[in-house]
Amino acid sequence: MIVFNTKRKTFKNQSDILLLAIGDKKVIPTPYLLFLGDAPDQLSAKVAQGIKDWRPEHAVGQIRMPGCNADLGLEDLTLEQAFEKGARTMVIGVANRGGYISEAWKAVLIEALNTGFDLASGLHNLLRDERDLVELAEQNGRKLHDVRVPTVEYPIANGKNRTGKRCLAVGTDCSAGKMYTALAIDKLMQARGMKSTFRATGQTGILITGDGVPLDAVIADFMAGSIEYLTPHNDPDHWDLIEGQGSLFHVSYSGVTMALIHGGQPDALILCHEPTRKHMRGLPEYSLPGLKDLNDTALHLAKVANPNCKVIGISINTKNMKEEEAKSYLLSQEKELNLPATDPFRFGADKLVDALKDLN
Repeated sequence: MIVFNTKRKTFKNQSDILLLAIGDKKVIPTPYLLFLGDAPDQLSAKVAQGIKDWRPEHAVGQIRMPGCNADLGLEDLTLEQAFEKGARTMVIGVANRGGYISEAWKAVLIEALNTGFDLASGLHNLLRDERDLVELAEQNGRKLHDVRVPTVEYPIANGKNRTGKRCLAVGTDCSAGKMYTALAIDKLMQARGMKSTFRATGQTGILITGDGVPLDAVIADFMAGSIEYLTPHNDPDHWDLIEGQGSLFHVSYSGVTMALIHGGQPDALILCHEPTRKHMRGLPEYSLPGLKDLNDTALHLAKVANPNCKVIGISINTKNMKEEEAKSYLLSQEKELNLPATDPFRFGADKLVDALKDLN
């Protein structure tokens, strides 16, 4: 289990059940059935994909509706089959634009409660605000778990320096690999015996680790302060790997990125990019910036809170590229920006961890 404390992030890992601090301490039973709904594409199922990739022991299978264009490569199960296999919570694994529960989904959610499942969601549209789901959960003795709910009265940021080291992944776009980058670095640092902690700032990261700040649900004046709270004083050689959100270049979600840059006071930035995209996520009229633009813009803003901040590497999401094409692209970016480049999920995070180690 992941045992944690809402005041500070103290926890230890086991494997049979996930304790998640949301308001009063609650329990999200594992393993999960991952609900993909009618996701229009693979990226829309990024919540489920993250759980499957980083907590595969919690993923019994997937359940999809007609028209779903996402596939995690897990077994497609009915609700009854998943329950028989031990799943006890159906997680809404879709992150649609606006974060709402569609009427088409509602029928499956109702059936899941009647089958005996708890429901877990990181959508802006809270399960607890759906009266029919609340009533049905009470009738069946089930629980509704909303992870996108702030649980702490966060302070306003003060910008004071903190001990310890912090690394933030920033992207040319949303869903470009920022969370995977931080998780991959943390995993390798732990394996090397280095001091590190992954700091979740979104619904997927919270569901994976059981702790964090649902940043985009925090009142704007307190967003930077919530990241200061999330990344407190620490040992001089300890690294906080902060989960990135949004993009400075995305007109819909740039605010959360600014809060991370100033509240996190990063010592190191990692540039994240998905090179096969034709436009910004959800904004077909906006093209993606280049990595050089991201480097200059993000570093300039980061130096406001930490004048010693440096860009130390590049993380490329090469999932949609063949291996040789991906390796060639990485080499080209290394030469162009004079920074180490890798796909940390596909080719390992060694280059990025080595670069961070050099900053200690």
